[in-house]
Amino acid sequence: MKIACLGGGPAGLYFAISMKLRQPDTEVTVIERNKPNDTFGWGVVLSDDALDNLTINDPVSAEQIRKNFAYWDDIAVVHDGQRTVSGGHGFAGIGRHKMLLILQQRALELGVDLQFETAAKPAAEYQKEYDLVVGCDGLNSAVRTEFTDQFKPNIDVRPCKFIWLGTHQKFDDAFTFIFEKTVHGWVWIHAYQFDDDTATVIVECSAETWEAWGFETMSKEETIRTCEQIFAEHLDGHSLISNADHLRGSAVWINFPRVLCETWYHENVVLLGDASATAHFSIGSGSRLAFDSAIALAEFVCTEPSLPQAFERYQEERRLDVLRLQSAARNSLEWFEDVERYLDMDPVTFNYSLLTRSQRISHENLRLRDPDWVASAEKWFQTRAGAPTDAPVRPPMFAPFKLREMELGNRIVVSPMAQYKATDGCPNDWHLIHYGERAKGGAGLVYTEMTCVSSAGRITPGCTGLYAPEHETGWKRLTDFVHSETSSKICCQIGHSGRKGSTQLGWQEMDAPLADGNWDLVSASAIPWSENNATPQEITRVEMDVIRDEFVASTEMANRAGFDMIELHAAHGYLISSFISPLSNQRSDDYGGDLESRMRYPLEVFEAMRAVWPEDKPMSVRISANDWAGQDGVTPAEAVQIAAMFSAAGADIIDVSAGQTSVEAQPVYGRMFQTPFSDQIRNQAGIATMAVGNIYEADHANSILMAGRADLVCVGRPHLADPYWILREAAKIGDRHANWPLPYQPGRDQIWRLADREAEVIRA
Repeated sequence: MKIACLGGGPAGLYFAISMKLRQPDTEVTVIERNKPNDTFGWGVVLSDDALDNLTINDPVSAEQIRKNFAYWDDIAVVHDGQRTVSGGHGFAGIGRHKMLLILQQRALELGVDLQFETAAKPAAEYQKEYDLVVGCDGLNSAVRTEFTDQFKPNIDVRPCKFIWLGTHQKFDDAFTFIFEKTVHGWVWIHAYQFDDDTATVIVECSAETWEAWGFETMSKEETIRTCEQIFAEHLDGHSLISNADHLRGSAVWINFPRVLCETWYHENVVLLGDASATAHFSIGSGSRLAFDSAIALAEFVCTEPSLPQAFERYQEERRLDVLRLQSAARNSLEWFEDVERYLDMDPVTFNYSLLTRSQRISHENLRLRDPDWVASAEKWFQTRAGAPTDAPVRPPMFAPFKLREMELGNRIVVSPMAQYKATDGCPNDWHLIHYGERAKGGAGLVYTEMTCVSSAGRITPGCTGLYAPEHETGWKRLTDFVHSETSSKICCQIGHSGRKGSTQLGWQEMDAPLADGNWDLVSASAIPWSENNATPQEITRVEMDVIRDEFVASTEMANRAGFDMIELHAAHGYLISSFISPLSNQRSDDYGGDLESRMRYPLEVFEAMRAVWPEDKPMSVRISANDWAGQDGVTPAEAVQIAAMFSAAGADIIDVSAGQTSVEAQPVYGRMFQTPFSDQIRNQAGIATMAVGNIYEADHANSILMAGRADLVCVGRPHLADPYWILREAAKIGDRHANWPLPYQPGRDQIWRLADREAEVIRA
């Protein structure tokens, strides 16, 4: 087999090595336009497990790479005049130039034909001469461009600006992040040692800060001097160095392009490394991505019966790992793009937020890396939350929280989840047992399902209400039980179904109209929920008054029934939500149009409820922070304004959900997938929030809280499967301070013993 690798970077060289190790008689030619000693960029970072993979594939080159690595275990964050250090991270750095020389030498030993200072011809020409053509020509791949229609690349150019520099200042004790506030905005660096004398320094800032500094018109020398001035305190007299001599002026600054190709091969041409997919430098995995893909491609070329099958297997096997890595990289790069949102945080929270930004490092993973630092951070979090100074150190989910005069024993909330078991709106024994069990399970706050303000405001005939005396009596029975037998607080979520009403029970056909007995619907505009649903009437001002007063009456009932807190349901496409979203509000009067007009009626309802709800009791609002419909619907940026309006009207906390406002929505699911919206509202607007959405482990909750992404964490479906979710999760992570109901303590002792035994097995 004859193979041409178009590009002599790490990806191409390592693929050539991997092929020759598997099939020594293969003719492999690497074509590289630069000289052997040329390199642009400074250091390369690899994690411990990446090094292990290299050792398995080729012990010879791996050993040479290891010998030239600078190792560090710590990450240091310098912010607000304070340096915070955490350990156990296990990274190594090597000069890109040194790595290329090692790989070049190994390739030559194995018989690879290295052709330097050779400009590659179009890949189509090599297709005729070689059995396999590998496009490994980097970020700006000419091969990818040549076959754009076949590879279908998605290239997302990110807004931040960065420049890749070096220095002889020593950062040999830690991978270091430094954030400096300048007259023109924040500028920060990612710095790490890669040999005894040299460190990589990546300087980064927002596009706005870059423009304000005038970097666009500066020469390369002026840019470097300016960066030296900004970070003079940290350079200790050392200069910054550029090795991009071929670039001039603003060209030395880069906008990171996030690349992912839909297809990685065409005929006998295949893409490898940055040509097919990129990972942002802030997670240090670009080289790992290239090496792992090079190994996989070589393996499948040698083991599959044909090249098309090898390519398909390569794409299938590597694509999932690449997507996972890109997801983590996206989380990380977006954190840096939004970093000014976090820079006013306390240094402890800021450091934790930075360390967990990619979501690859969780709370318990961080504890394994540096238990002392995590314990100190947990103690700080508990003390700041108001726990006694002599209280045992516990994870953030067990910190107290106070809203007005309501005090919660922990930060876990049982989400509102419809039960569809009421009769004529009245809660019954099902609700007593269901909610009572979850309160016994130890959650700080338990929500009811959406409780409707009228019979016509129900979603289904099985929905609960607060519009008749027997409803108030039924709920009072429940709140009395919760208050007398548990330490939980209980919140009533109050809403009106709007155009999503008069539908079947949840386990029947979801959102479909009743077979018979449907009632009339109202909404902000006469737009049906779907083509299968009835068209609602556009609500009149008279009807708006009536329904506002029904919300007020339900609020008064909720107070008499003994609820600790109420929430206005202004999300998920129900009546109040239908005013907020432009997808469902196309009114031409004072209640439609711009956001201020669309918010007029929701705020009117909220303010009327707040006026009759006791001053010492909190109120929240659930919003859909993203319609998942692009710029046509509510966007996360607009959600910040929505949350601020409700907060100004007296909301104590915003319950940040998303979607369910249109059948055209295209949500992006994943674990904790709605938490970024909570994060944005909390840290951009300075408003307390609750995070919701696919949160199912204590690790998730603790990471969200410790990083300041929310103040409370809502856990829904796991509580349907297990009313004692919080007690089980506490046992799993080694917390032994949860309050179990006295009759259940023998069960507590057993689950603690089993958890301890399992932990011992894992440690062994």
